[in-house]
Amino acid sequence: MAPRFGTDGIRGVAGTEITAHLSFCLGAAAVRALGADAPFLIARDTRESGPMLEAALVAGIVGAGGTARLLGVLPTPGLASRCAASDSPGVMISASHNRFSDNGLKLFERGGRKLRDETEAAVEAALVELFARPEAAPGSDSAGVPAAVAVPDAADEYVAHLIAAAGEGTPFAGLRVVLDCANGAAAVVAPAAFAALGASVEVIHADPDGRNINAGCGSTYPEVVAAAVVAGSADLGFAFDGDADRVVAVDAAGAIVDGDHILAILALDLDARGRLRNRAIATTVMANLGLTRALEPHGITVVTTPVGDRHVIAAMEEHDLVLGGEQSGHIIDSEFAATGDGPLTAILILGAMTRADAPLAALAAVVTKYPQVLRNVTVSDRAGLDAAAGFWAAVTGAEAELGSEGRVLVRPSGTEPVVRVMVEAADAATAERIAVTLSTALVAALGKG
Repeated sequence: MAPRFGTDGIRGVAGTEITAHLSFCLGAAAVRALGADAPFLIARDTRESGPMLEAALVAGIVGAGGTARLLGVLPTPGLASRCAASDSPGVMISASHNRFSDNGLKLFERGGRKLRDETEAAVEAALVELFARPEAAPGSDSAGVPAAVAVPDAADEYVAHLIAAAGEGTPFAGLRVVLDCANGAAAVVAPAAFAALGASVEVIHADPDGRNINAGCGSTYPEVVAAAVVAGSADLGFAFDGDADRVVAVDAAGAIVDGDHILAILALDLDARGRLRNRAIATTVMANLGLTRALEPHGITVVTTPVGDRHVIAAMEEHDLVLGGEQSGHIIDSEFAATGDGPLTAILILGAMTRADAPLAALAAVVTKYPQVLRNVTVSDRAGLDAAAGFWAAVTGAEAELGSEGRVLVRPSGTEPVVRVMVEAADAATAERIAVTLSTALVAALGKG
């Protein structure tokens, strides 16, 4: 059976789940669903499995009547930016923040937008059909794989795009910044852009070897960049993930500044300049309540969506918003990008600091995080969740107790026999107590898995 699309494309172990056959079939399926009237732009991160998947993908695209252009190693937002500029569809070969042994394939519609639900369904239907046909396999080597045209200036173009987003001159002169590039796709482009903008840059984990991507570094290990910032007395630091579509920041003291803080900082900066369209932002249900509370006094509304940045992007389009993102650090400023962009977000943060003439810690202090407890509860009857009257009565009681100073979020896993129970409250003890109560009620209603 063909792997299915998750929240951000298809992802799994390279060579066993994410195979040349799958990549070949996805290329052909993409042409069926998206058409062949514009070339597919293809980029990849630094994983050793990337070239193999790229070759098979090209074969599938060309075999189905499409054409391909190879951008080489490039951040996901660099691919999306090029798709937007050329009105082309694209495919990113990356497993984001996962270990090197994983890889993935995520598609962009013409113009650089992640797939809409109906488009994804069309691609997936074609993929399932093609994947079941043994004759569709591309073979065990690259012999006969059609050549694609290389695009040698893709990285330079993306760097120029980042520089242009910061405005004229070298606005960050005098700022000392540490960049953790996760041995991934940001390794060349992010340091080049920051240096061009005048910052004094210390770069760590920018020597990819195909296997060290995300290995003890990058956005999933923010304590690493935090230690480097403190040791080097830098003003702040940024950690990207493997394909650089997300970023986590740290202030001069090494305190982590996540997506909730970043959204508040950028929202207030845009609002002060009259550029926050409709005075609202979009984020997912996982955003901390502290973000909403921080923006309320400024008259800024928070629109919430299901988990996944494609849902955030859909809400931004529906409500005509310029800013959205996730707690994980996927931040979208639609004035400059069609998807999450780690290096761009870092540049926008520096711009906000420069305009406010304030350090990152002072800007991030606008958000006071509510204590949050997340329990993954394994149950035997996940399908019975909606009808679990006793559990939902307990949820109603918890929500009544919390009032406006907390919330409860219940999310069943799409792939595991797990129900996620998240509780936020004004104090940690209350959040923990209610999470335990609801977890117990959940097991009582659905059985222990």
